[in-house]
Amino acid sequence: MIFGLFRKDPRRTTIALLYKRIATASREPGLYAALGVPDSVEGRFESLSLHMVLVLRALRRLPQPADEVARDLTDAFFRDMDASLREMGVGDTAVPKRMKKIASSFYGRAHAYDGPLDAADERALAEALGRNAYGAEAPATPLARYALAADRDLKGTDLAAFLEPGPVFPKPEDFAEEASR
Repeated sequence: MIFGLFRKDPRRTTIALLYKRIATASREPGLYAALGVPDSVEGRFESLSLHMVLVLRALRRLPQPADEVARDLTDAFFRDMDASLREMGVGDTAVPKRMKKIASSFYGRAHAYDGPLDAADERALAEALGRNAYGAEAPATPLARYALAADRDLKGTDLAAFLEPGPVFPKPEDFAEEASR
């Protein structure tokens, strides 16, 4: 009976692998070098949040058990944020307050991006991304084009593809070239 405590939960392993793939995509160097996402703690949070929002939107459109996958994936995201705070030296008493702020920021971004993504409104999405990712009023047009393309591509992904090879995101560099044309 006690040995059951040490067995790996296949569902948790699958979610951890999916989360790792999303986190890896959010760290793609082209996002920072070509699309201008600041390479800082805040910039990495913005990139990870954007990629999580895109995947959660796609999962929302899929049949059961996609909603459970989305819930478990969101839990994995917040566990990672909690662990990151602790690694940065945030004290145990301050972590819950910081986690509330992180949750509020994440859900605020999800809400801010949902409308423009639904409407494929590049301008509105660029403005929202500019405020959040760049911390400026200047629109993040190349990043918005990247996000719209990713959203479009992820809509055609089924649950098995999300879980096995993982979500596929476009190459950020392709959108930096569009900006210079």
